[in-house]
Amino acid sequence: MRALSRTTFGRAALVLLVFALGLGLARAGAEDIRGPVTNLPLPRFVSIKAAEANVRRGPSLTHRIDWVFKRRNLPVEITAEHGHWRRVRDRDGAGGWVHYALLSGVRYVIVTSEMLDLLAKPEEDARVMARLEGGVVAQLGACEPFWCRIEAGGFKGWAPKSALWGVKADEIRE
Repeated sequence: MRALSRTTFGRAALVLLVFALGLGLARAGAEDIRGPVTNLPLPRFVSIKAAEANVRRGPSLTHRIDWVFKRRNLPVEITAEHGHWRRVRDRDGAGGWVHYALLSGVRYVIVTSEMLDLLAKPEEDARVMARLEGGVVAQLGACEPFWCRIEAGGFKGWAPKSALWGVKADEIRE
């Protein structure tokens, strides 16, 4: 058996170290990415707090307003942070920069299916409590692996996550 020289051994160790780090980075998902300002996960869902929220091209008041969110409690996804500004996108992928004071951590979702049965329990054959149309904004409650409890128009019940935008597929909430 041939002995390895220090140089060869050092290179082999370096290759193994880089490989191990690469595996660790590959395993690190989006959940491990943190905002540089808040240290909160990116991306993450929040909601529009104000009745109107200007969406700008860049993270300052000097940047042009591209459009305005005109729906309070609308869920949006934060994808980046810069000072007091958050880059957000809506369910259609449209977005821009919004001042953090116009955002809330209170979670809401949008019904994405044409018609959604709100159920008494997180079971497909549970009693229907109400029917929600597509586009309805509902407050988000607890979430299990495939179901979330939501509230809209005075009605509370369970809905499949797959029919909601504003909650991650693997998100669990108490």
